[in-house]
This record gives sequence, C-alpha cells and structure tokens, in this order.
Amino acid sequence: MYLFINARSRNAQEKLSLCAENSRKIFRTAKKHNTFTYKSTSPVALGFGIIGALVLGYVVQKYLPPPVPKIVGFDLGTTFSSAAVYHAGTGDVEIIRDHLGRKAFPSVVAFLKNGTVIVGHDAVAQSEHNPTRTFYDAKRFVGKDFTETEFRKEVSRYPFEMVLNGTKALFFMAPNKTIAPEEIGAHILRYLKTLTQRQLELSPTVIKQSVMSAPAEFDDQQKNATRQAAGRAGVEVLRIISEPTAAALAYGLHKKESVEYVMIVDLGGGTLDVSLLFIQGGMFMTTAMAGNNHLGGQDFNVRMLSHLISEIEAYCGDNCTLTDKEDIQNLRLAVESAKIDLTSTMETLIDVKLHSLVDPVSTKPPLHFKYNFKRSRFESLNGDLLLQILNPIKAVLEDAQLSKDQVDEIVLVGGSTRIPEIRRIVADFFQKSPNYGVDPELAVVTGVAIQAGVMGGGWPLQVAATELPAKLKKIHVYREDI
Repeated sequence: MYLFINARSRNAQEKLSLCAENSRKIFRTAKKHNTFTYKSTSPVALGFGIIGALVLGYVVQKYLPPPVPKIVGFDLGTTFSSAAVYHAGTGDVEIIRDHLGRKAFPSVVAFLKNGTVIVGHDAVAQSEHNPTRTFYDAKRFVGKDFTETEFRKEVSRYPFEMVLNGTKALFFMAPNKTIAPEEIGAHILRYLKTLTQRQLELSPTVIKQSVMSAPAEFDDQQKNATRQAAGRAGVEVLRIISEPTAAALAYGLHKKESVEYVMIVDLGGGTLDVSLLFIQGGMFMTTAMAGNNHLGGQDFNVRMLSHLISEIEAYCGDNCTLTDKEDIQNLRLAVESAKIDLTSTMETLIDVKLHSLVDPVSTKPPLHFKYNFKRSRFESLNGDLLLQILNPIKAVLEDAQLSKDQVDEIVLVGGSTRIPEIRRIVADFFQKSPNYGVDPELAVVTGVAIQAGVMGGGWPLQVAATELPAKLKKIHVYREDI
C-alpha cells in the first residue's frame, strides 16, 4: 500500500520522513523483542501499532494542507452582519473581510431604479440620495406577527414605507411591489457568501451549509424565517444557536470548570439584550433574559446629531434651519464616525459641508462646519441612556433570583460596548472587569464559526454547545422616547 503526501514545504517533507523512520524503528524494536509478528496480536504489539499510527497521523494532519472549511458561521445582525469560518487543524477562526479589510457590514440593502441591488457599506453610502428604497432593521420584522397598533408604532421612525399584510410586515418599494424581511436577509447572506468564496478562493458550489445565530428570545417562527432567508441565499442552515451562547463559546467559557453563571450584555446599534446563562459540562441554558428593543448606538447618534444641528443653526444665524435630507444624512454619517473615534480618543473633529445652508462669512453656500466633539460632551449628552443599560441587568438578576456576586463572568457583546463609559458602568456595578478581549462586534460570529467547525468535525476537537430548551419570556425594559 502506498501513501502519497503532498507536503507544503521542505521542512514538512523532512518531518514526515523522520516520522516514517521513527515508525519503522518502533516496528523493528517490536520485532526484535518478539512482541510483534504477523501472526500475533498481543497487547504490546497493538500498543506499538497504535503509537506509530498516532505519531504518523499527527504529523500528517499538521503538515498537510488543511481541509477547506465548507460550513460557514453567519451572524445576521440588526445593524451589522458578519461571517467567519473555523479552520480544522489549527483551530483558528478566520473572519471574512471585504476588499478594504472591513469585518462587519451594515445590514442595509438598497434597490436602485435600474434593478441593481446594493448591500452593506455601499448601500449606506448612497442612502442619502435613495432614502425610500434603502432598507435596514429587517431583523426586527423577520417572522414576527404585529397588530395594527404595534406595526404603526414600530415603523413610524423609518424614512422608507412599510405595509402590513395580515400580521406580517413588508417593505414597500413601489405600487404593487413589496419585499419581505426574509428577502432583505437573503441579500445580506448572499453578499456574505460571495465574500467568503472570494476570500477562501472557493467555487460557488462549495459553500452550501451554515450555522447561524439568533437572539435568545426568537421563537420557532422567527428561527424558521431566518432559515428561509438563508435558503433563498442558497445556504442550508444546519443549526441555529442563540447569540449569548455563541458569545460564551467565543471566550471558551464552557471550558472553565469554575464558571457556571455568565451574564451576556449585548448592546448593538438598535437593541439591548441581557441574558444569564447557566453552563455545565458543555451544556448551555438561558435562565433569564431582559432588554430594551429601542436602545442602542443609534440612540446615542440621535443625541449627538440634535446637538450638532443646534450648534450649526446657532452659528449660521437667524432664519437658518437645517431641513435638507441629504445634508442631514451627511451629518449622520459624520456623527457615526465621530462616535467610533471617541471610543479610543478623547476628542475628534467633525468636518462637513452643508450645501443647503449659507456660510455667514462667505455669504454663499455651502456652509463648511467644523466642530471639536469631546468624549465628555458625548457622555453628558447620553448620560441617562448609558445608565439605562443597568435596568435589564437588574431585571435579569431579580428574575433568576441571583445576586450580582454569584455571576462568575460578564461578557460584553455588540459594537456599542466599545464605549468606555459603558464598560465602566458595568464594571462598577459588578465590582469586576467584564470580558471584552474578543472584538465585541465579532464575538457572536466567532462563536458561531466554532460551532460550525464542531459540526464539520474540526480538529482540534472542541466541545459542542448543547442548548437546553427553556420556556422563558424576555422582560422588556422600555424607556421614554427621546
């Protein structure tokens, strides 16, 4: 029998040769001591055979080209989405990027009049010119039933139109033309799938299976709708795991013997979700969950935007009102960029040109507006909102009848938890530092990719997440509208 090995380097070939020679020595030694013959299957002979096979198998596994990941982890988020794969052999998780190296992509889909569909950052960039056909927040509506009152309240804050078909929400594109939230999700997943194929240099037929995440509160109907979105993108969903479980997997908390209770605080662009997990022997059970479906990074942006508009109108004088949609959208993009900058610096410059306003110096448009935005200003504008993160945390502890001292680990998830003041508030409450070593925006997709690797038989072996069903209702901690 012949074994053909395509080693990737001279060093690999040398190590394989050494392995083979060591294996031959093992068998020669066994034969010399009469512990191995072709007619014998003694325990010693069997032991030598197993050792030789393990040594050879280890080296072959280590130095052969790793198998191509075929199961992708997808995090289809409310505000941002991402994808990742688990590499068997190394145990590394590879986050999928675009051509500019970005790892998280806005969950935004735009439809142009010529039929072109644009997804992600490009969709956001054109949104100021196409606000009524640029859709986002589709995850809020996937598989969910609405009453007329609930629907009207939910959609009132969007620049695009939506219609209620029975109990299901649909995005309105044109007369007699609507699109379901699942189709919006499908466009995002197709985009992520294409990026994955490009980065891993795979043909379109290779990636057909995935593991996906979903909020812990999603019921079967919402999970099935998520599966439908993936199916429309040509991807089978092998399993859906909860976002808190995925975050815990990313930190390897299921491997720590001393860890039982884990608090997951997930603050994204539009929602706040807090979950308490009980972990034991690789099993995960959500024991309580609470949150605010209308509190997130976008709300911080609203406060910043309102402040800037006041500053602009005060600067340009009487009869100066900023109402132009394109200028406001341009300012929104500048605010989002400034908010991100303020997570790592104490001050940042906002520099925008507003074409609908007259500059008081030149007496001509555009108004070139510059403003130094300080972190302290951000915190004072949003102080009450930042503190509201504690409300669902307290509600979860009360519902689980647990004291904060009994929580072994706290994990911060979601891009908004990069805000230093949020980390301080959580740390002060628990009197211990929360986990945020894994990029908060990518913690969920990292855990999902690990689960995908387990399902694909990845090496080194990982503990699969077994989620125990728990019939819980999420406690909604609402705030007054801004």
